[in-house]
Order: sequence, then C-alpha cells, then structure tokens
Amino acid sequence: MNTNEQNTRKLTGLEQLHLFIRAGGRAPIGETLDFALVEAREGFVAFESVPTSRLYNPIGTVHGGYIATLLDSACGCAAHSLLSDSQGYTTLDLKVAYHKAITGTTGKVRSEGKVVSIGKRVAFAEATLRDESGKLYASASSTLLVFEK
Repeated sequence: MNTNEQNTRKLTGLEQLHLFIRAGGRAPIGETLDFALVEAREGFVAFESVPTSRLYNPIGTVHGGYIATLLDSACGCAAHSLLSDSQGYTTLDLKVAYHKAITGTTGKVRSEGKVVSIGKRVAFAEATLRDESGKLYASASSTLLVFEK
C-alpha cells in the first residue's frame, strides 16, 4: 500500500501490522531491545530477536523484563491484528511464566502470540517464547481492553 492509499482510508489492525513489517517491523521499544515483528495474520503474530549479554540482569541471565516485553508485544499485536480501523487496545494484565533461563548463547528466539477470544470490549491472548529448536523459555496470558478510538 503506498502513502497515497494510506492517506485516503484508515487501515485495519492487520493492514497496519503488514505495513509495519514491510517498514522493518521495529517500534521504538524494538529498536531499544533489538526485536522485530516478522509475521502477522488474523489473530496471530510473531516477533524474533537474538538476545545478547547486553540484556543480562545482575545474576548473568537475560532480564525477565525483556522476556515479558516480547510476550506482551505478541499478545497485544495478536489482538491488534483483529481490530477495525476505528478500534484500539491496551493491556489490562499480563501473566508471565518463566520456564527456562535465557543467556547470550541461546540464539534466536521467537515470540508467537495468538488470540484466544475477542469481543467488543475485551480480548484474551496467549504467547510463547521459544528458541529455534522449539524449546520453551516462557509463556504468557493477557487480558486486553478493546475500545473505540
């Protein structure tokens, strides 16, 4: 979609995400934490990143806040993919379970989010964070408020 098309109509959530991927898939937080949106379809998104030691906490593993950010982004954007051009959302809660520590040698990780259900006012989503071999490092569930802009 070119700039003129964007200016003549509002974009659905999924159209916004596809445009975002074509532009490099990085929001400011993605620049800061080095992760990008790589896939989006109705009710599903995926982010990828390669965590390094620059993300370590004081005990020598990747900080839980980085992991929570990837999971929150996946849950939120999965819901975003189902929104109309007049809707927005915000996270009401996020429950994260940390299954295994991530280090700078873990390699590429992928956070996948999917919508469990969505209504006029509330969406429920889940996300996982896995390495390239499929090993589970963390999972999350989220409740999101859906609203008219």
